[in-house]
Parts: sequence; structure tokens; C-alpha cells
Amino acid sequence: MGSPSEVHSLIGFLSFFGVALGMIGLYLAMIAGGRARATDAAMVPVPQTRTDMAPSFAPVVSRAAPAVVNVHSRRVVESRSPIFEDPLFRRFFGEGGGGREKVQNALGSGVIVRADGIIVTNFHVVAEADELVVALADRREFGAKVLLADERTDLAILKLDTKGKALPVLPFRDSDTAQVGDIVLAIGNPFGVGQTVTSGIISALARTQVGISDYQFFIQTDAAINPGNSGGALITMDGKLVGINTAIYSRSGGSVGIGFAIPSNMVKLVVDTAVNGGALMRPWIGVTGQTVSAEMAEALGLERPGGVLVSEVFPGGPADAAGIKPGDVIQSVDGFEVNDPQGLRYRVATQPLGKAVRVSYLRAGKLRDATVKLTRPPENPPRDIQVLDGQHPLAGTKVANLSPAFAEELGLEGWIQGVIILEVAGDTPAAQLRLRPGDIVVSINGQDAGTVAALKTILAAPVKEWNMTVRRGGRAFNLTVRS
Repeated sequence: MGSPSEVHSLIGFLSFFGVALGMIGLYLAMIAGGRARATDAAMVPVPQTRTDMAPSFAPVVSRAAPAVVNVHSRRVVESRSPIFEDPLFRRFFGEGGGGREKVQNALGSGVIVRADGIIVTNFHVVAEADELVVALADRREFGAKVLLADERTDLAILKLDTKGKALPVLPFRDSDTAQVGDIVLAIGNPFGVGQTVTSGIISALARTQVGISDYQFFIQTDAAINPGNSGGALITMDGKLVGINTAIYSRSGGSVGIGFAIPSNMVKLVVDTAVNGGALMRPWIGVTGQTVSAEMAEALGLERPGGVLVSEVFPGGPADAAGIKPGDVIQSVDGFEVNDPQGLRYRVATQPLGKAVRVSYLRAGKLRDATVKLTRPPENPPRDIQVLDGQHPLAGTKVANLSPAFAEELGLEGWIQGVIILEVAGDTPAAQLRLRPGDIVVSINGQDAGTVAALKTILAAPVKEWNMTVRRGGRAFNLTVRS
């Protein structure tokens, strides 16, 4: 076999040769891998458009933005220097003079919802305006007239004279299909800088404790909404209108990521009413109720707080005819959950008059269903508006009978039997008692003041004192007045 030194030399050579072969194999494998990756890369299509290179909202915006407009409102007001309010100045120079006309300009946004020039915006954008001008995204301008202005929903419907030319339109989306987490875009004219698009998500649905309008049921979004966005569009990724931006929560006046939009289903109802030339008549269910708190849920034997506890049912009303009674807890309307009176009002108000809806409610722990046919609220009793006179605590007040229809007209929650105070004249006993418009006189000296006629009869009786029960803002208090 040779000498030991020769054997060691052979072994070393073979080891070196093996390492070299391994390195060559690794090199060949790397070349092969590189060729494979090059082949794979060649199979990936080269981006042809900007949309291919990066995700973008541009296609949605390009379709939706032309239908979002600027609404310019002008109002002439009288400007008066504070010096003319000074009693000494008026003594020498009289009541007149000192005033001059001043034009106030305001700017908001709007959305074209019909090609023949129907615009939806916020009521507060056009309130008390003497002149309205709508500017389109393409810089065309049109004078506008108000078809319908509804302060309770904070919506206004405008009509443009387009001379027969069709305008770009944003189609409605069913707002009940929107979900928390959906991506949305807000389009409007914040601070008057020009049309602006911001993005965000739907942060919450069915916001009711906001205090913006009578029909509180808002979509909440974190898309930046600022002054001037009012009346603008909140759209989903299919380019459809899911809400009208109406307000923000802010301590500084700028966006902090909490904005509110009126759901498109409510918007569509108001638009259809305006286009058809009718008055806005909201359906009525005929109950008053309150939110079920945790304590109430425990007392009622409910698994969790939720629903509307019925406190009163109007005799002969829709709910009464369907068998709903005080003490029932309404859970849903047509499958949509309700958790407070505002939510119940919204679900009823967005339905057409005469429609039969399915109301699910709990009674004695059992879930039941009722079919309720929605009607318009009745004016029963008739309002019978009068100014009271005589020697009594309510002398000089204007009062009326409170009916479901009148309560709806006045924007009151639910319906309460009694006489409502509409006006309180200055320097009267009622003013001294700090009674105010909106107070409801329920009873005097233990007698129900259900109507104006009954109230006048009670007040005409000679007594040494009057013990009055008055309801204000859902709470009752007592007043004692000696003659």
C-alpha cells in the first residue's frame, strides 16, 4: 500500500477533490436557481396602469366626485351697532336708525341624486337663505330653489333649472347593508378650499345619543369631516351614496375622527317626498317608551339590556290594534334591532305609510311577534290653540291640546296627554313661575287637564290655591300657587 506518508498524501488529495466537487455542485445549483427565478419573474405581468402599480381610490372618486357640488347661500341681515341699544342713546335719538344691511355668505356641500337637477344637502346649510347658488365640480353654476326643508332630519332638497341637460348622479345605496369596518370616502368642500376627498371606515352604526336632529340615527365615520363638508357625500367602495355628512364631534372646530352622516334610507325618503310634491308625513306606531337599562333588564328578567320598554299605548293606534301593551319590551322592527326610542322612531319613520311591519317584543319573558300597520298620527283631540285670560297662574299663556299629530309636528318624543304651553307672555304670573314653552300641564288640584276646555273649567273655579303638576323634558314637578 505504500509508505504512511504516501497514504496521508492520497487521503488529503481525495478530501480536497471532494470539497472542490461540492463547491462546483453548489455553484451549478445557484446558477440553476437563478435561471428558475428569472423564468418566474418573466411570467409576472408588467404593471400597465397606475392602478396596477398601487391600490387607489381614484376610479371610485372619478365616478362619484362630479355629483358632489358646492352650495353657496346668501342672506341679507341688518347690522346694528351696540350703541343704538343703549337706553340713554335711544332716549335722545329715538328707536330708529343705526342699522345697515349686511350680506352673510355661507358655504356647504350637496349631492346630485337625480339627473334633472335634484340636490340633497343639510337644512342648516340653506336655513333662512335669501339666495342659493350651486356650483358643480366642472365650475358650472345654477340658481337653486328649495323644494323641501326639514329641520327635524336636517335635510333640504333643492331643484336646479338645468335647461334640459342631464347632470351626473350619485346612486343611493341601502344604508342598512353598511357594516362597521366598511371603507368609506367623504367628499365635500371643507373650509371652502375646494372639493376634497378623505378616506376612513364606518366606525359605528345607529348612533342615537348625539343631539343633532330629532331623528337621531347616524352613521359614524373617522373619515375627516370639517366645516363646509355639511351636505356632502359619504360613499362606499362601489361608488354609491350611503349617507349625507352632517356634523362632527369636535372641541376645536376641526376633525378629530368622529363624524356623523344621515343614513341614505332616510335621505331617500325625504327626496322622494319632495320630488312627488307632498308634505313629509312620518308613519306612527302609537307607543311611547324608554331605553332598558341594566337595572331594568334585571328587574324584567332579561338576559341583557336592550329594546324599548313600552310605557304607554295610544288607544286605537297601530300598536294597540296589534295587541302590544304597556310593559312589553320591543326588540326589533322587521328584523332590525332597536335599543332605544330614537332607534324605534327611525325604523318606523323610514317606512311608507300603510306598510305592515313585523314587531318582535318580549312579554313575561317570551318573545312574540305582531304585525303593525303604520298610519299617520291622528290629531285627536284637535289642537284648539287659545290664549288664557283671567285671574289664575296661567293667565297670558298660549296653550293647545297635545295630540299625536301635534306632538310629531312640534318634535316631541312620543305622546303625553295634557295641554302644552306654546308661549308665555312677559310680566305674567306664568312668567314669574318660570313656566316656559314646551311645558305640559297634566293636572290642577287633582283634576286631569286633558284638554284646553277642561283646563279652562278648572281654572275658572274659585279656589284659595292651585296645585299644578307640570311635565318638562320627561320629568314631572309640582307647583303650588296661592291666590
